[in-house]
Amino acid sequence: MKKNMVVADRLLRIAAAGVMIGLVLTNTVTGIIALLMVVMAIVFLATSSFGYCPMYTLFGKKKEG
Repeated sequence: MKKNMVVADRLLRIAAAGVMIGLVLTNTVTGIIALLMVVMAIVFLATSSFGYCPMYTLFGKKKEG
């Protein structure tokens, strides 16, 4: 699996995941939206750790830089 994410993209996803998890932990967001945010945060953290996003492959995005 070849990396297709640049460092800036990875850092942005990690920050977004942190914000989403923070909103859920402080009960700012609850219910189904909270569940969706947790799932999205897990996906963001996983793709960031591997440096590979399957959606980018579907849309033909190549790593730049």
